[in-house]
Amino acid sequence: MTDTSPGYAITLRVELSADASSTASLAQAVINSGATLTALDVVESGHENMVVDVTCDTSDSAHAEKVTAAISEIPGAKVRKVSDRTFLLHLGGKLEVKPKVPLRTRDDLSRAYTPGVARVCMAIADDPSNARRLTIKRNTVAVVTDGSAVLGLGNIGPAAALPVMEGKAALFKQFADVDAWPVCLDTQDVDEIVRTVQILAPVYGGINLEDISAPRCFEIERRLRDLLDIPVFHDDQHGTAIVVLAALINALKVVKKKPADLRIVMSGAGAAGTAIAQLLAENGMKNITAFDSKGAVYAGRPNSESTSEWMLANTNNAGFTGKLSEGIIGADVFIGVSAPNILTEADVAAMAKNAIVFALANPDPEIHPGLAAKHAAVVATGRSDFPNQINNVLAFPGIFRGLLDAASNKITTETLMAAAHAIANCVSAEQLNASYIVPSVFDPKVAKSVAAAVEAVARKN
Repeated sequence: MTDTSPGYAITLRVELSADASSTASLAQAVINSGATLTALDVVESGHENMVVDVTCDTSDSAHAEKVTAAISEIPGAKVRKVSDRTFLLHLGGKLEVKPKVPLRTRDDLSRAYTPGVARVCMAIADDPSNARRLTIKRNTVAVVTDGSAVLGLGNIGPAAALPVMEGKAALFKQFADVDAWPVCLDTQDVDEIVRTVQILAPVYGGINLEDISAPRCFEIERRLRDLLDIPVFHDDQHGTAIVVLAALINALKVVKKKPADLRIVMSGAGAAGTAIAQLLAENGMKNITAFDSKGAVYAGRPNSESTSEWMLANTNNAGFTGKLSEGIIGADVFIGVSAPNILTEADVAAMAKNAIVFALANPDPEIHPGLAAKHAAVVATGRSDFPNQINNVLAFPGIFRGLLDAASNKITTETLMAAAHAIANCVSAEQLNASYIVPSVFDPKVAKSVAAAVEAVARKN
């Protein structure tokens, strides 16, 4: 199955004859090409010719070229220009800095800068805790990456990872009014990353680690948490785990199963997989068998350098060593954070009755949700164009909002649990169904609910 997406939206400026059938021919060419027509606007009009902007969603770059070719074949039509709407959105970046205070008069400058600013500097020198109260530290998060494990793209480096980090920072601001800034480091050395973040930390009230490959990410997070007096959160691990737990809490209500009774199969045992398994185990879901690119994860398995010690010691208690297609037989839950199209329709059909499938690989899931839904009772993906999107934006803005408001210096398992249950509780009993197990990312109460739950835990601790 091929699905169109706004992520591959294009606008074609087409010149063609001004007769009654012209726009209909344009629309039909788009539809026949398998694209989704979203807009058709006449931008110029004359007695003989007119110019029309045709906007449509395609499935990938090759599909966009196919649509362009189809329109070019319309008699008398000429494609003047094709604009990729995603690239247009990124022109010049997605962030800017604006002052929060007026700077219109000499008095303004005297207070915001010299000489008045010196008094504020000395207040912080005398009492460093004043930095949270008197600077951007109270509301600022660093989004730190080395570009080694960008979702769906792999090790593309810091410059190529910057658009993702910009987007993350924009989400922080949009959903929780947190001022976040990309910090893309041109090194993949653990010691250099830890030291660099350590010396940058005085500016920030929190550190959000992003897209750093396993197993280095585990050591980086652990060392930074030991070194810094501000919370350090690896979103690929804990953000994903929080939203998966929230979704699973509600999915179990739909299928009427208990956490302790579940047999869970996971595909992916890296950063996200490990954090998911740990958080599920904390919630009583301990019968977990994980698979990675080498097969089943089990204690004593050779070539396990990239697998965390926790996964080796705490999953697959039965010592299963077979294939994923064998391990999934009779399973209640499948959670994929791995690679596209590794699960077949027959695999899902072999699962237990009222099975739950979370196929979260992006942009292409482990199995197309339409195929999974033929046999599973509840299906979720990481994509926005299908129901039940497991999206970290449900978690990280509210988590940092709560941590910053509490002036917290750490993140605990209790923090993660509180966030997950807050997200789950944003879906009321009246709203809950198989296609709505997590709230919309645009639901304004989500970030506020998560922030309140996290702040309460942080203040208690």
